[in-house]
Amino acid sequence: MRLTGSSLSSLATAALLATSAVAAPAPESTDPAAALNAELDSGALGAITSVLVAHDGTIVFERYLDGDAATLRNTRSATKTIASVLTGIAIARGELPGVDARMLDYLKRAPRANPDPRKAAITVEDLLTMSSVLECDDWNSYSRGNEERMYLVEDWLGFFLDLPIKGYPPWTPKPADSPYGRAFSYCTAGVYALGRVLEGATGRPVEAYAEEHLWRPLGIDRAEWQRAPLGPVQTGGGLGLTTRSLYRVAQLYLDRGRAGDREVVPAAWVERSTTPKARIRPGLEYGYLWWLRDVPFPEGPERSFAMAGSGGNRVLVVPSRRLVFVVTSENFDRPDAQRLTDDLIDRHAAAFAGPRR
Repeated sequence: MRLTGSSLSSLATAALLATSAVAAPAPESTDPAAALNAELDSGALGAITSVLVAHDGTIVFERYLDGDAATLRNTRSATKTIASVLTGIAIARGELPGVDARMLDYLKRAPRANPDPRKAAITVEDLLTMSSVLECDDWNSYSRGNEERMYLVEDWLGFFLDLPIKGYPPWTPKPADSPYGRAFSYCTAGVYALGRVLEGATGRPVEAYAEEHLWRPLGIDRAEWQRAPLGPVQTGGGLGLTTRSLYRVAQLYLDRGRAGDREVVPAAWVERSTTPKARIRPGLEYGYLWWLRDVPFPEGPERSFAMAGSGGNRVLVVPSRRLVFVVTSENFDRPDAQRLTDDLIDRHAAAFAGPRR
């Protein structure tokens, strides 16, 4: 396993993009927990390691197929969403002026290779939406910015800053021709750079900032970050959290940024970051490091937002049904890992959810 464990393989990514919006029928049972347990026991889902379902702030299903509630799960690229949460906190505290803040203003260095004035215009929002002008695409093995190339060098920030400006061949849409005016390309290196921007803005290491302003307010006492070769934590992948800690982050956003009577993240940031900012394909969009898709219900599809990582890791929120689904998984070698998880959620979501609100 590589240092970050953050990548989505090309095959796994293709499976994610091909996920159907229509779920197969759930196993027949009048008991939602029994039906979900029966599917987990069938062996058809591979290396799913835990499932937690919560409705309206109450855990209604919790099952561990590997380890237990205290086991730290490698969230892979679900880590990226934590960088979005921390960005919202930094903006609310006035440490970042907003998403229009320019990346280079908060770094202690400038690009050395491929100089171009457009690099100076890259903003925090460009990093949050994976739509910067740099040629960085983890889903393209030929990309200069593919994360596998980053892991081979010591200086990850320099790797990102020195990338060339991306081009747009005739078969790919330019930003001006794309929904929301942004051309999405999945870029782990850009989220690592966002972590360094946060450190430049707050004057503190990401892990210390997260401890004070996110973990502690949520009652999370264990978080295991992975680090880049030069020492900073990797905000692009590999963060270790328990299944219940992942649930607490999801519940925070379901409760519009509040944990009890405390505002941890402004409600306006929750809304903004889970609103579409870029389109990946019809039916799958992207916010500020949140994945956005519809989940099928008998009454019709419902909007959801999710943290997602390779192997089928998923932390999904359906706001209208007050529903949270956490699935941790180690199906890293299965090309259908993402579909397995999404279809599992789609088959069982309605059984655990209450009426639409």
